[in-house]
Amino acid sequence: MDWLSHYKAKVVALEEAVSVVKPGDRIFISGNAATPTLLTNGLVQRKNRLFEVEVNHVLLMGEDPLTKPGMEKHFRHNSLFVGAADREAISEGRSDYVPVHLSEIPALFTGHIIPLDVAFVHLSPPDEHGFMSFGVECAASKAAAESAKIVVAQVNEQMPRTLGDVFIHISRAHKIVECSEPLKTLKEESSSDTERMIASHIAQLVEDGSTLQLGIGGIPDAVLSQLDGKKDLGIHTEMVSDGVVKAIERGIITNHKKTLHAGKVIATFVLGSQNLYSYVHNNPLFELHPCNYTNNPFIISQNEKMVAINSAIEVDITGQVCADSIGPKIYSGFGGQVDFIRGAAYSKGGKPIIALPSTAKNGTLSRIVPRLQHGAGVVTSRADVHYVVTEYGVASLHGKNLRQRAEALLKIAHPKFQPELEQCLRKSEKKEVRLEIPV
Repeated sequence: MDWLSHYKAKVVALEEAVSVVKPGDRIFISGNAATPTLLTNGLVQRKNRLFEVEVNHVLLMGEDPLTKPGMEKHFRHNSLFVGAADREAISEGRSDYVPVHLSEIPALFTGHIIPLDVAFVHLSPPDEHGFMSFGVECAASKAAAESAKIVVAQVNEQMPRTLGDVFIHISRAHKIVECSEPLKTLKEESSSDTERMIASHIAQLVEDGSTLQLGIGGIPDAVLSQLDGKKDLGIHTEMVSDGVVKAIERGIITNHKKTLHAGKVIATFVLGSQNLYSYVHNNPLFELHPCNYTNNPFIISQNEKMVAINSAIEVDITGQVCADSIGPKIYSGFGGQVDFIRGAAYSKGGKPIIALPSTAKNGTLSRIVPRLQHGAGVVTSRADVHYVVTEYGVASLHGKNLRQRAEALLKIAHPKFQPELEQCLRKSEKKEVRLEIPV
């Protein structure tokens, strides 16, 4: 039987596709713009037959019906990166959060630390050889599909066919549900004045020939908009955004000087507009790989002049970075911050950067603090932090002692909070008060 016949034999109705899930199963759902809404809605329709199903995922987009109050006896999320879809459920104790580096997530599945019964994935239609692409999100989805006992594929006519280590043959799929629906998009918003000021400081750290990692949000977009005049920049990142394409079209990103994958944009997912999804379709300029490759610090470090730009919720005056929680309340996840901070640190001429506005809550709270909030977790340790950037400048911390770090961070804090931070620093120096900084 040829592959097309195999494919057609596996195409089923939604109800049959989701019927493979049994009570107590551990399942995986692909995320980001590849969140398979059709399949998750199918699971909701079958909820009365399902109990204690563990739902593993990275970042889900859009409203998630599986986390609504009352669903916890049917489905309990085991979130590997928290987003708007499951933040409330985790805060209320109806879902769980796993702190883990993005680079390590695929091995949780392939190593059966989190054994999977069913993987729900969102794919492009098959090519002439019977291979489907994971499209806009590879990350941990490929490992989940390779490890699960059963693979259910939502094959979307509108899913772009991306290239790289991002294919799965139809022989691996057990059930297929076909659809034609637009992918979820991320609205591009204008950067604030503060974000543009931060970006101007970061842009001064970017040398010609650097390879960049940028994430989601106003600061990365602002950085990309302020790199005019830079030459032969490259991309090795988790996420490709509309800003990356604009920089390519302006001739700023050429990838010509990359020391690894020269000429290619390397990423693990694509998130942005429909125009972006059309741009990456069958475009050999872009290679998507699983995140155990893109986020492997030793792979990242092979890019000379690697510049990693990541964000934080708060930074204490010794350089400890909290990025996944507000106090004890989980907000996001580890993601790839430490992966790229360490990769850039090991890179020849590399620059690991933590970037954040100096204040929060309309200027009422400092994000450079004497000590992290009670219950806040350290995502990036002070030994890993090299540069911290706010709208007030750049603090270079690598090789500095605790006193020197505090002095450097004080200078880039908001002026109205500097006296409080300085008082804390001076008391510590005089040993009048010991700083209770978690280690």
